[in-house]
Amino acid sequence: MKKLVIALLMLAAPVVLLGAKGEGEVPRPGPKVPRPGPKNAVAVIHGFGESHVKGVVRFMATEEGVVIRGEITGLTPGKHGFHIHEFGDCSSADPKCHGGHFNPEKKKHGGPHSEERHVGDLGNITADESGKATFHMTDKLIALSGSHSIVGRAVIIHGGPDDEKSDPAGNAGPRVAGGVVGIANAGHK
Repeated sequence: MKKLVIALLMLAAPVVLLGAKGEGEVPRPGPKVPRPGPKNAVAVIHGFGESHVKGVVRFMATEEGVVIRGEITGLTPGKHGFHIHEFGDCSSADPKCHGGHFNPEKKKHGGPHSEERHVGDLGNITADESGKATFHMTDKLIALSGSHSIVGRAVIIHGGPDDEKSDPAGNAGPRVAGGVVGIANAGHK
């Protein structure tokens, strides 16, 4: 009889330990529930090779999309392609370091308002006569978490304008500067 009781207890133990879902029990979030990601990110931009381009680009996740603000100096006056590239290696201007435009859905190149575009297609920034570009935009496709996350990827600034149509990169010319997107302290300005 003692062996029977021990055997029944051993069989019942896993049921008790695993727990049966009772009536009125509050469901717990499982692994499929997305966790909130970072709300702020930053890329410190530096020139490649002999380029004197430098600046800072800040990203803030909002309900309307990701707000992008930046100031870049040392550019030639005019428009410059502004993209997120797939790899966060900005050790040189060699395209192998930072790869192509961030394009997880394998779409054709476009501009930030194109129906079809790479996630990393952010269009152009415009430098004034002194070579300074100050910009503020909101993008609905990039993100700071999830499959469209730009965190850990590279912001790349090109020497010429992006035509926002030519595949794969918009004929924007050489890569003159870049920086890796990292998580930022929301309290630091």
